[in-house]
Amino acid sequence: MIPITDPKSQLEPIMDDIVREVEHVLRSGRYILGPYVKRLEEKMAERLQVTDVIAVGNGTDALVLTLDAFGIGPGDEVITTPFTFFATAEAISRVGATPVFVDVEQTTGNIHPSNIEEAITSATKAILPVHLFGLPANMDAIQKIADDYELFVIEDACQAFGATYKGKEVGGLGDAACFSFFPTKNLSTVGDGGMIATSNPEVAEKIRSLRAHGSVQKYYHEDIGYNSRLDELHAAILLECLQYIDEWNQRRMDAAHRYMKQLEDVPWIGLPETTGEAEHVYHLFCIQSKDRTELMRRLEKDGIQTGVYYPCCLHEQKAYAHLGHKRGDFPVAESLSESMLAIPLYPMLSKEDQDYVIETIQKYEEDTQWFA
Repeated sequence: MIPITDPKSQLEPIMDDIVREVEHVLRSGRYILGPYVKRLEEKMAERLQVTDVIAVGNGTDALVLTLDAFGIGPGDEVITTPFTFFATAEAISRVGATPVFVDVEQTTGNIHPSNIEEAITSATKAILPVHLFGLPANMDAIQKIADDYELFVIEDACQAFGATYKGKEVGGLGDAACFSFFPTKNLSTVGDGGMIATSNPEVAEKIRSLRAHGSVQKYYHEDIGYNSRLDELHAAILLECLQYIDEWNQRRMDAAHRYMKQLEDVPWIGLPETTGEAEHVYHLFCIQSKDRTELMRRLEKDGIQTGVYYPCCLHEQKAYAHLGHKRGDFPVAESLSESMLAIPLYPMLSKEDQDYVIETIQKYEEDTQWFA
């Protein structure tokens, strides 16, 4: 089976270096918030051109701690997309605020700026755009709305490390940004991990306190905080991977462009679109098909793994039934949830395997029984 993603293949060429650094951590006796975490935070801040990076336990915690640090809580509203992983809205709910969903762009799946303004109320405190599948959202339009209404912009960049918008990396485009280092992400570790980037020193100080039980000085607690600290082992692995992330992202982009060139004439699938302002790093390569179920069945039968991202929009989740949404409230997001599927794409995807995926999809076009 050709997998959708294969994080192990990404690590294998640098395994000796990773093992060396892991052994160094083990022998050091410093396992939590030590020199590797500090070095990672410094390197990330320099790369993203922000004043502060705070490493935390995972991407979801990054979102929760950021919202908390900005003072967002009960009675507040945060505008976001219904077409994303559950954690985006879950974090808003976890701090006691209410997620307010607006529909997305048909071509990109990202939040549609033109839908944001009409959703703003006196309770709105922030906009939380997601850079979906590695494609930056329309940040100029989003930031203008935020400026007009004095709202915070918090980037959910969990799927988009290394992506750029108008030449600048995601992570430094809003008031703060959140990243995930889950094993299948473009920049990843071998477990959970996350970080927050910001150039707001007060927010950064608050997050550092919150990640360690609301404490600045050990055993003295100013807030009810969390326990969300990136381990030294994960920091050591991430520092090794950071040296290769640009090469890996370029491999992803090259493979994606090859898919688009080879599949552009297949009439019954829709290919991902980008704009000239944004550079997509293809955390996932998703196509659209009205016959998704049958296409997935046939691809998997031929040894090609596929996946659905995401089969159920957030406003249709049982956990958000209390918001009172109904089918048809966000028709573009709903249509994408019914037609979109991911096909294999990762840095070490071989040309031979990609050719097989392309030829298999093209073969179905030629099969007159396909539409029967």
